[in-house]
Amino acid sequence: MDKYQIALLANVRKQLQEWTDQNEEIPHEEVYRFLHSISGTSATIGLNYLGDRSRELMEAVEKNQKKTWDYAELNTFLLDIIKICYQDEIQSAEDINKPIEISEQTANVLLVDDDLSMLMYLKEQFEKQGWYVLATASKEKAITAFYELKPDCFVVDVHMKDCTGFDILSFLRDKTKQLFVPIVMMSVDNQRETRLKAFKLGADDFFVKPLDMEESLLRIGHHIERKQMFNSYLMFDELTGAYNRTYLKEIYSQQLSSYDRLKDPFCLAILDLDFFKRINDRYGHLMGDRVLQAFVEYMKHEIRPTDHIFRYGGEEFILLLPKTNIKEAETVLNRLLDSFVKKVFTHQSTSFYCSFSGGVVEVHNTEWPLEKALHQADEALYIAKESGRQKIVASSESKLVKKRTLRMAIIDDDSIIRTMLKELLSKIDVGDRYEVKIEVFKDGIEFFESQWIHSSDQYFVILDGMMPKMDGLEVLQKLRQNKRHDQYTVIMLTSRNSEQDIQRALELGADDYMTKPFKLMELEARVRHLMKKVK
Repeated sequence: MDKYQIALLANVRKQLQEWTDQNEEIPHEEVYRFLHSISGTSATIGLNYLGDRSRELMEAVEKNQKKTWDYAELNTFLLDIIKICYQDEIQSAEDINKPIEISEQTANVLLVDDDLSMLMYLKEQFEKQGWYVLATASKEKAITAFYELKPDCFVVDVHMKDCTGFDILSFLRDKTKQLFVPIVMMSVDNQRETRLKAFKLGADDFFVKPLDMEESLLRIGHHIERKQMFNSYLMFDELTGAYNRTYLKEIYSQQLSSYDRLKDPFCLAILDLDFFKRINDRYGHLMGDRVLQAFVEYMKHEIRPTDHIFRYGGEEFILLLPKTNIKEAETVLNRLLDSFVKKVFTHQSTSFYCSFSGGVVEVHNTEWPLEKALHQADEALYIAKESGRQKIVASSESKLVKKRTLRMAIIDDDSIIRTMLKELLSKIDVGDRYEVKIEVFKDGIEFFESQWIHSSDQYFVILDGMMPKMDGLEVLQKLRQNKRHDQYTVIMLTSRNSEQDIQRALELGADDYMTKPFKLMELEARVRHLMKKVK
């Protein structure tokens, strides 16, 4: 980009910032002159896309004939211009009009290395392959992420400052076998003993640093392909032995066909183990795994041979009850609940109990897709959890569902960036369970002084790293010191050359980070992935 293009974009940004900061209505003629000036200059100095878009907006202004523009309304109208002029924050103007495609088939890669330069470089290279990458330098964060992300490939460095990749692998050894997760270990140490130890601990591949990146990407790609192919052939969840959600579609379709022939209704229930995160936090993930396994074993023993139990995700399960009406299903589920809560779990010298909540729906219509039945049962489950848990609710009781609130905060000192990010978050579909409230804050002080943050709701925070009064790291540290820190999911925005900030953000518990300039559609993808953690 030459000096004339840089100067034009700087002038446009200056005008946009002035309009936003003055918070007053802008005359129609002023908006027209602004666009006219951009359209004429842009084409002359080679910014053709900016010139074309400015002309289109100028024609829209001519037709509109508004006398004045509210600054927020104008920001929305000029969003494409804003995106182009903030390319140092938001990457690549050519990507602006590309459709955003977020697929459930996107490969998840967990990357662990305490060399921040290497971590950032590999994360960037992996993301260019279209993979979702969660990068961390912490053993604890890596273990937690492994359970939450369920990666398609796990890439870990052997030698790190506070622990070794072998330590992490030893801890996760049984888990990686159950989930058939390909493991790639990396090291500058190419000694035979190091390689043998890696393979004995379950590594599937071993990369020697410095890496041949083209070869490394191909090998990781092959591991991911085999993992995804393996998943597609599975009927059962590897950990619990319950059927998996892929097989749910087939069985549900069979039940609809059976209803079409015999007119016998069937029921679908969603069951959620109560306060399961507390079990993981207090007794560890391995104990949490044993609870999940025991729950499925218990259910298989207690239900009929014709019933089906599926693991839907995390601690959520689906129960399909053929030839069962809603009253019969409620009776069965309450019997299962009453018996399960008496089951004693033991960890070392401590004993504890576990319960579940359930939402159930009766299906008596061949036009009901699986998604509708799940939605109805999920609404009933929400009522059960909101009214004290450890209970079963039928969907007929859940017609007036009060949605849970999800609060999304954008903390950035640049008002234009705040506008763009608010626009982005407002378009993300978070499902029917949540009512989304989005607020923007110019700095951390304003955020913490706001009454908006004093609630028991879940929070999703996009946090700029560099701010004048209280920088992003200070905000993150204060959030994680809060006794309610689990309520907050945080994405940190950092500059590309701030290695120390990235390291500190990861140490302080940022759930993810993105370096500027970034693509809006990549940020959206990361928000969607992290939203899976919010329950």
